Amino acid sequence: MSTELRRLRNYINGEFRDAVDGRTTEVVNPATGEAYATAPLSGQADVDAAMAAAAAAFPAWRDTTPAERQKALLKIADAFEERAEELIAAEVENTGKPIGLTRSEEIPPMVDQIRFFAGAARMLEGRSAGEYMDGMTSIIRREPVGVCAQVAPWNYPMMMAVWKFAPAIAAGNTVVLKPSDTTPASTVLMADIIGSILPKGVFNVITGDRDTGRLMVEHPTPAMASITGSVRAGMSVAESASKDLKRVHLELGGKAPVVVFEDTDIAKAVEDISVAGFFNAGQDCTAATRVLVQEGIHDEFVAALAKAAAETKTGQPDDEDVLFGPLNNPNQLKQVAGFIERLPAHAKVEAGGHQVGERGYFYAPTVVSGLKQDDEIIQKEVFGPVITVQSFTDEDQAVQWANGVEYALASSVWTKDHGRAMRMSKKLDFGCVWINTHIPLVAEMPHGGFKKSGYGKDLSGYGFEDYTRIKHVMTSLDA
Repeated sequence: MSTELRRLRNYINGEFRDAVDGRTTEVVNPATGEAYATAPLSGQADVDAAMAAAAAAFPAWRDTTPAERQKALLKIADAFEERAEELIAAEVENTGKPIGLTRSEEIPPMVDQIRFFAGAARMLEGRSAGEYMDGMTSIIRREPVGVCAQVAPWNYPMMMAVWKFAPAIAAGNTVVLKPSDTTPASTVLMADIIGSILPKGVFNVITGDRDTGRLMVEHPTPAMASITGSVRAGMSVAESASKDLKRVHLELGGKAPVVVFEDTDIAKAVEDISVAGFFNAGQDCTAATRVLVQEGIHDEFVAALAKAAAETKTGQPDDEDVLFGPLNNPNQLKQVAGFIERLPAHAKVEAGGHQVGERGYFYAPTVVSGLKQDDEIIQKEVFGPVITVQSFTDEDQAVQWANGVEYALASSVWTKDHGRAMRMSKKLDFGCVWINTHIPLVAEMPHGGFKKSGYGKDLSGYGFEDYTRIKHVMTSLDA
């Protein structure tokens, strides 16, 4: 007996719609490997309609006062709290994540981040006026950029949607947001919630694949394109946006080094690093994925980390004892397994290294040691529950190896030596350096990287300013 699939729809100009040509894709629950919904496979006509709606809504939304935008965002935050269980259910179906962790680790920061940007809306100001030429006064205005085309990833569908729309809307922009084709359910639900609060056309959601995203970025209407995704996707967006000089905001891959010195509390470091490496099945661009351990404690550290991995559980969303759920899709499972299958002879799998179960896309928490700096698994992003370990001799080698990848998003240093921690934080070429911790984020602080991890900041006042443009106004005092 077949189960009828739920029907997801685009949200354009204040109403839910099917794709103009009727095309759809199936949406699969990665915890079961079974389809549970269909979503529109949006094409040019759908993108045109969403962009037209956002463009039509922009002048009025731009001209709202900061207090009005703040009030709207605070209502959205309250509504997300009130409908949290619906959002959790949609996200768990999207991703297979543990229900309890989704409730405790995603809803509270999402709501807090929306409220932060609600406050930021009332801090949108330029520098003070001044006279820099006789008889002339200069004023700096900060204005919204216009329509924003935004593409969110599948690893944190709800939270990344918040990181996209909240600062954009707070600054007075309008939005066309596309979730990943594998995880549209929670974003469509967000549209239902937000649509009852914002004027029609301010927030639009269209679903589809990478071709849909390409059509959004290439469309002449948006003034800005923002994407969280792979390096390949980011480079494609930057290339497409360059054709009409759109502003681009890119948050891409990561390969975070975790530098552990000999004076570290090994038990505490292992406990924290294992969680930061395996949480969300390692599908996090800031995950503690690449550990560099000083040679004097290397063997003890590896043994403790392998033990922690063996004691870490993955499983179904309703299992309260699991730390993480499945990988997002069969291609991602194949990618993670492929890294392990291609390991060089000098590498050693200390724990895990295999698929778990026959239902869904689960992979065991894995630790690999004995690796060299030029090994594939050191240089490329795995995006799975895999932690690699290398042994270094001194501070200079640690810096060289930590910086010796094409990514530059996040890093951490583990030491009791304050001077060393400060030196390392200066030398590490990453957008974030944590000291004796790894992965905490707060709305007030920026998140974003360098090199092939992209450019632009999420969260914080810096992320808010990314969605504004600067205008100089000069007036004659003699008029």
